[in-house]
Amino acid sequence: MWLAVIAILIGLAVLVWSADVFIDGATALAKKFSVPSFLIGVLILGIGTSAPEMVVSVLAALEGSPELALGNAYGSNIINIALVLGATVLISPIIIRKAIIKRDLPLLLLVTAIAAWQLRDGLLSLTDGIILLVLLAIVLGMQIVLSLREGYHEHEDEVVVATDPDEVELSIARGLGSLFLGMSMLVISSRAIVWGAVELATLWGLSELIIGLTIVAVGTSLPELVSSLSAARKGEHDMALGNIIGSNIFNTLGVVGLAALITPITVNPIILSRDVLAMGLITLLLVALCGFAFLTKRQFGRTSGATLLLFFVGYTGWLIQTAIM
Repeated sequence: MWLAVIAILIGLAVLVWSADVFIDGATALAKKFSVPSFLIGVLILGIGTSAPEMVVSVLAALEGSPELALGNAYGSNIINIALVLGATVLISPIIIRKAIIKRDLPLLLLVTAIAAWQLRDGLLSLTDGIILLVLLAIVLGMQIVLSLREGYHEHEDEVVVATDPDEVELSIARGLGSLFLGMSMLVISSRAIVWGAVELATLWGLSELIIGLTIVAVGTSLPELVSSLSAARKGEHDMALGNIIGSNIFNTLGVVGLAALITPITVNPIILSRDVLAMGLITLLLVALCGFAFLTKRQFGRTSGATLLLFFVGYTGWLIQTAIM
């Protein structure tokens, strides 16, 4: 038990440090290559910080614990929006861009709807897994092309200043080094936290699904939380929001898709009636709050953050109630 507690405490300390290193590397590379911050958030932060979810879900599927895999992915999606984004905008409000309203949020809604539709028959098959992974490849390709095109137009009027090639190479190397080091430590520290939490939860006799939806989901969402808070604190608001959208898309398509590819997953009916329902509702709430902020030309700020956090509290209470019953 004490080893599990130590793993959690050390993991949290390393997680906070590694997130700062990771954000610094991502920001440096974005500026060097004139890549939009939102694209960095979607690809590097969104997918990179979902590595813990992917590792946990794949291992759970391989070890015959499919409910843990689904609970991890869907629970992380709920936590990413309700807790991670809610806490982030409480600290640093975000300005909602037109492209987020017209393209990124509708895409997230569509992906969430596809996830719910695939679960309707109570089984995630090999075919379902392949479909999810193909959709992920299409979505990532579309995000790359469109975001780079927008980035080009944003930077085409800027004055280009000559720079020493050796200095550019050095800064790129430092950016890549920070990115790799930060990402590696994020994954390692997250695994330590999750291991410790699962060890403690097992002693308390909780089910695999509840462990996946709570302790594992929160543990694997810690990289998103720390990275988003760090990005917002550094003024990289697009990166913070892109992190959440990219992570949720990758969890729904990539993490669940890989788990279904390894083994067909029989879906507990409560996952569809409670957890997927909650995931859909929080996604709709996010779209509504962002749409209101955009139309009224206000920031996505503290009121919205408090609303999302209240949803998290309500969902957690729902989980506890159903777990007791």
